[in-house]
Amino acid sequence: MRGPELEVERDEPLTPAGRLFLRPEMDQIIHCAIGCKNPIDVAALRSEIAASVMVKHPRFSSLMVRDRRSREHWRRTDIDVDRHVIVVSDPVGDPDSGDDEAVNYYAADLAVSSPLATDKPLWEFHILLAHNCILLRVHHALGDGISLMSMFLECCRRADGSDRRPSIGSVGTSERTDGGGRSRAWRRVSAAVWWTVVFVVEFVLRTLWVRDQRTAVSGGAGVELWPRKLATAKFRIEDMKAVKKTVANATINDVLFGVISSGLSRYLDIRSPKALREGLQITGVAMVNLRKQPGLQELSNLMSGNSGIRWGNKFGMLLLPVYYHQGGSDRLQYLKRAKAMIDQKKQSLEAHFSYKIGDLVMSCFGPKVACWLNYRIVCNTTFTISNVIGPKEEITIVGNPITYLRAITMHMVSYAGRADLQILVAKEIIPDPQVLAKCFEDALLEMKEAAEAATEE
Repeated sequence: MRGPELEVERDEPLTPAGRLFLRPEMDQIIHCAIGCKNPIDVAALRSEIAASVMVKHPRFSSLMVRDRRSREHWRRTDIDVDRHVIVVSDPVGDPDSGDDEAVNYYAADLAVSSPLATDKPLWEFHILLAHNCILLRVHHALGDGISLMSMFLECCRRADGSDRRPSIGSVGTSERTDGGGRSRAWRRVSAAVWWTVVFVVEFVLRTLWVRDQRTAVSGGAGVELWPRKLATAKFRIEDMKAVKKTVANATINDVLFGVISSGLSRYLDIRSPKALREGLQITGVAMVNLRKQPGLQELSNLMSGNSGIRWGNKFGMLLLPVYYHQGGSDRLQYLKRAKAMIDQKKQSLEAHFSYKIGDLVMSCFGPKVACWLNYRIVCNTTFTISNVIGPKEEITIVGNPITYLRAITMHMVSYAGRADLQILVAKEIIPDPQVLAKCFEDALLEMKEAAEAATEE
């Protein structure tokens, strides 16, 4: 009798965020596509995974189990790597499509049709041999994007032959100078209080009943179960940097939201049978990392139990509005409007409020109520977006150079001077996501041309 009791004592309860992500209405799985330059050596990849720190980490080596009160716990188990590596030998998708389209087709289908089995730890590697691609599937209950990116990079090395781990840098910072004494500090505090109150009230109203006006890209309740399509918008980080230089203290994130605003306006001009109101608000939900940006080494210490840095999910939600404007508008105005809006968000504590209130609701009322509130926010907005900073240099996995890193939803991942925005849509609502992706790409190129013209003047 004593043995089973000790086994139960070793079970670790899930965090509130982990319980939320396991709700049937949420069931959030992160998909990351990893393109390889050369054919994939399956045996070498299996050996690398088996020897990696990933399979030693408690989250990645535990089953999700429920006790008699239906409370979720992690229970350590032995890892059978062969059960986590799924090899797909034949081509997928349309035989006439390229590798990008084939991988997107496969990932979009997995996103709605294939939940992760609960009789093994909640992660998988799908190897698409015909397309030189590895698709990593990890349940969001195991961690957030920053945690999981650093975990994945433990399996990688730099492509320069140095056998060093990749580094993660920040692409979203801007150069600012502090100063101004007490008056400046007082203005910052006053602005923080004001914008926090404004945005928290807006957040609460959006949760209860305020919603976006319906457009050609609007979804609604139940749309998460509809068949999906996936497309990729490809950007160069240098182009984004060239654009941000035209506006003082702008960041890559400012440019990204300027591109989204311009691209959505362009797409709505194509898809909307009736003219839309100028300045129509289209609201996005963004996931914001609330940690101090961790480096890879810090997370390596965490994984081996040598650090007090918290592993898991630590992010808040922001409501980020973009606005429809008809074609012909000054392209750099999209960036200026995006920067003004994001600067206000940065001055507020909206993301911290959403994290704390979510944690409080989970603790007091359980995951069902917390899931309902989260679902209301998603249904009352138009899109969700997040981005993860990837390695600055080119990297390899088991000696095979990686050509791209992509995650799905509307999610941007930077890698070696490039940034790919994956656009996952319900195909009944947006049947042509490749057109939307092209609208985003064209928006950045036009902003770059406008930036170059402004520099020459």
